[in-house]
Amino acid sequence: WVYPVVDDSIQIDINESDCRIDTYRSSGAGGQHVNTTDSAVRITHIPTGIAVSCQQERSQHKNKAKAWDMLRARLYEVELKKREEAANAEAASKTDIGWGHQIRSYVLQPYQLVKDLRTGVESTAPDDVLNGEINDFMEAALAHRISGKADAVADID
Repeated sequence: WVYPVVDDSIQIDINESDCRIDTYRSSGAGGQHVNTTDSAVRITHIPTGIAVSCQQERSQHKNKAKAWDMLRARLYEVELKKREEAANAEAASKTDIGWGHQIRSYVLQPYQLVKDLRTGVESTAPDDVLNGEINDFMEAALAHRISGKADAVADID
């Protein structure tokens, strides 16, 4: 197995009380040494059910250290997969980019109006909005996002 090197941006804290550590005799070549020492290690992370085992080294301490690294890498993969699924869910909730899917409409002639089609916020000063004064729109969009309502994008009247 090839395990990834754990990136430091995701903290993997493993509580030893959440794990069951089993030692057993390793299999394979090694003569009497294999038959007399419990050098193989299996660590089971009880909350997730992930189990890793290591019998590469002759020393139980080295095998245990490698098994902890392997478990940390597996838990890292699980956390990475969770974050990726959350990012995919966020991306799936976005609307299509195309005609009729605009977020905000700007009318400059015959009257002046800027309307956020998701939240219904309007401004009759498009020059101010175009110059960056969009706090009202941002506050409404954040409140809309927090409320979790997925309203259909309305069209301007």
